[in-house]
Amino acid sequence: MTDRPLSPDDLEAALRAIGAERYHNLHPFHRALHDGRLTKGQVQAWALNRYYYQCRIPAKDATLLARLPTADLRREWRRRLVDHDGDAPGTGGVARWLKLTDGVGLDRTYVESLAGLLPATHFAVDAYVEFVRDRPILEAIASSLTELFSPTIISERVSGMLRHYDFVTPETLAYFQPRLTQAPRDSDFALAYVREHARTAAEQKAVLDALTFKCAVLWSMLDALDYAYVVPGRIPPGAFTPQAS
Repeated sequence: MTDRPLSPDDLEAALRAIGAERYHNLHPFHRALHDGRLTKGQVQAWALNRYYYQCRIPAKDATLLARLPTADLRREWRRRLVDHDGDAPGTGGVARWLKLTDGVGLDRTYVESLAGLLPATHFAVDAYVEFVRDRPILEAIASSLTELFSPTIISERVSGMLRHYDFVTPETLAYFQPRLTQAPRDSDFALAYVREHARTAAEQKAVLDALTFKCAVLWSMLDALDYAYVVPGRIPPGAFTPQAS
């Protein structure tokens, strides 16, 4: 970037370019997941580790909610908590993700214990929660803009997994259907906020860096899965070990 600020349209184009280059739909592990080239144990490892990301999203959003300065902003962001935590036991995105881990054959108590997580999953997800907790509000909101790109990956994931894995059913993947409307709604708000409030070149660089960081979080989680579960003999001590089929 130059020292001159971008127009809002050019800033949006730069944000979208980051997703086109860095979003984790391009990762080899994700391509293998979508294309049916993973074993059941590898799919289980993905679902288990992704659960930690899903269950920490409400905590991430709560840290930002506490810092938002107006009731309008808090009302907007509060919807994300309801989306993920639900408004009653057994509802919301986290509960639906547990149905996914149930559906691929994982014990729910084991999943919720977090005992089988890869160490890198802990580090990556915790780094994201801490980023949103500690960075300026503009950067924290910008880091959520990976949701701009999620409808495409959701459509690919659902169709590919249903086509290729006989242990996956539409009920197993029920998490994803609401996200097809929730993610665009949330990203529309976040993008409008960033376009309005990132006015200086420094602020614009910060929001671009925030989105790059979030893409790196998601990419690094798949790097860890790829390293541990694609090549035999690399699963860290204590991490989930698939049963021989």
